[in-house]
Amino acid sequence: MTLKTKPVHVAVYDTLADWEVGHAIAHLRSGRFHKEPGSYEIVTVGLTGEVVTTAGGVRIVPDLALDALTPQESAMLILPGADLWDAGDGLAAFAREARVFLDAGVPVAAICGATAGLAREGLLDDRAHTSAVVQYLEAQEGYDGAKHYLDRDAVLDGDLITAGPTEPVAFAREIFRRLDVYTPEVLDAWYRLFARSDASAYEVLMAA
Repeated sequence: MTLKTKPVHVAVYDTLADWEVGHAIAHLRSGRFHKEPGSYEIVTVGLTGEVVTTAGGVRIVPDLALDALTPQESAMLILPGADLWDAGDGLAAFAREARVFLDAGVPVAAICGATAGLAREGLLDDRAHTSAVVQYLEAQEGYDGAKHYLDRDAVLDGDLITAGPTEPVAFAREIFRRLDVYTPEVLDAWYRLFARSDASAYEVLMAA
């Protein structure tokens, strides 16, 4: 399997919402339907190297500790939701790292509670974004971005992708769009198949 030059990094922490990143990382890694040959290595990043346990009870040993992560060695940083995002500042270091990535021009994708972490870091104040509802973000200290909030399934604004907790497929769609993984026709078909069970989309994917 040929790998892309840089891996996609996925943050992992206790209470991580397993289902929110499954579509994205599985299809990035598989290489199926990609417009160019190759697939992405998926590298997990923890606050430390200690084992974490997801919301589904899956135990993950991080491949990398956060202090060893640099945007120059990454294609994208993905921040899943987790109960811990709403339980204090325990994951604030990941939001600070997201700022480093965005300042370096490397994309960041955040879903569910991770959007609240970005809100508290001030990263949504001047970028179009979404989340569960705008009121959720307005409850976050430091958030001043309501005027840029969009009531959509997922939003891509430059190097930032955001999505609400019920939209893992749309979240993956925008990740694929930003990484330019699929042709527009294949991206549309992929979303129709996995979001709407549109059988006609399967033929498009098979032709790819």
